[in-house]
Amino acid sequence: MSTIPVLHTQRLLLRPFDASDAPVVQRLAGAPEVALTTQNIPHPYEDGMAEEWIASHGPAWHTRRFLTLAITSRSDGLVGAVSLHINAAHRRGELGYWVGLPFWNRGYATEASAALLEFGFSDLALNRIQARHMTRNPSSGRVMEKLGMSPEGIQRQYLLVRGTFEDIAMYAILSSDRRAHGRDGAVGG
Repeated sequence: MSTIPVLHTQRLLLRPFDASDAPVVQRLAGAPEVALTTQNIPHPYEDGMAEEWIASHGPAWHTRRFLTLAITSRSDGLVGAVSLHINAAHRRGELGYWVGLPFWNRGYATEASAALLEFGFSDLALNRIQARHMTRNPSSGRVMEKLGMSPEGIQRQYLLVRGTFEDIAMYAILSSDRRAHGRDGAVGG
């Protein structure tokens, strides 16, 4: 399992990023509407940042710290990213995702995240996958709910992002939750 995996869903191909994706990543992730709803996407998104980010994916997967995949669709090409931060010692992962503004409200984040959850539980043998979102971004919370994740609470002023303290909502799902509800990662649009 040394090469970055490729996952397929009904509408999407989740694949490793390539250096040639950098201009699209910079344009999509760098949009204020996308960057300002995340903790980790810089704004402004300057030249060279996308290339550096993409170059980090191989080493991060090789050491099983992160798995980051490009969300692509046949009709739209590269639309975003989905990732899993892996804590193997505790068999836990943290899901993250972003989708470019032109592709919002199409179910891409939910579909891609469902496939990555399934991979995390089945291929990586994780017990728990959690995700967090800024409370001022309720759309991200709706994705987590569609995935069957349960809300676990609000961490008040948990992050200092671009000079503002942000409240964070925490969600999680356990491997046993997915088995109990018959989920198989086949969540659609």
